[in-house]
Amino acid sequence: MGDMTDADSGQRSFSGVFLVLLAAGLLAGLGGLIWSYSLNGRLTKAEAQLGQAQQENDKLAGELAQTNARLKVETETLGQTVGMTQRQLESKADDLLRRQQADAKRLEGEQAAARQQIGAVSSDVSSVKTDVGGVKTDVAQTKTDLQNTQAQLQSMKGDMGVQSGLIATNHSELEILKHKGDRNYYEFTLQKGQRQAISTVGLELRKADQKHSRYTLNVYADDKKIEKKDRGLNEPVQFYTGKNHDLFELVVNNINKNEIQGYVSTPKSVPPPVSVGH
Repeated sequence: MGDMTDADSGQRSFSGVFLVLLAAGLLAGLGGLIWSYSLNGRLTKAEAQLGQAQQENDKLAGELAQTNARLKVETETLGQTVGMTQRQLESKADDLLRRQQADAKRLEGEQAAARQQIGAVSSDVSSVKTDVGGVKTDVAQTKTDLQNTQAQLQSMKGDMGVQSGLIATNHSELEILKHKGDRNYYEFTLQKGQRQAISTVGLELRKADQKHSRYTLNVYADDKKIEKKDRGLNEPVQFYTGKNHDLFELVVNNINKNEIQGYVSTPKSVPPPVSVGH
């Protein structure tokens, strides 16, 4: 009876242990299922995240490819631009060099022309110096001739017994008298039979004797006619006229057939003749 009790007791102990082990196994299996489910969820989430990351990576790769393509195009364009700029710079440099060479040649030509002109001017200056020396000589000679001519001018009494001033025997001497400015001088050429106004009087040639250098003329002054008969070459012929009784002198320097040439001199106080139409 006692043995059965022990056997029953041992069987109950084994059953308890088995139940405990079974419960532990069930708990372990349930924990494994829960862990497996949890792991599967995390894996699914990780796969989803990995897929999203892969999409983003693909997107970035596409954008990178586009960026690389743009960079390539821009690089090629930049290279072309740089190449073009380089060619332009070289072309400008060549053009500048050509211009500099042309300017240098032109400058050389201008310098040569300037040297030639300077040489010509120097020659002209030398010629001018020579001419100036000649002019000085001519002036000195003219001055000497003028002094000699003035010394040759004569002063004599006129046909009315009044001492005359200096008498000019030709045009050159008359020019000297004009420049002295002591009196007024009027040159004339008279044809026979023609009355001509000289200064404020009228003259009319009546006779010209070329062989004997004599002439006869009429002077018309103050509504009167004064005859100067048989007068000689370079002889002062005198007469008075005007309100102030001014002394006029007439000198004939040249006598031809039916023609005489000479001049009339008047005091500076006598007014100049009034021209027709004034």
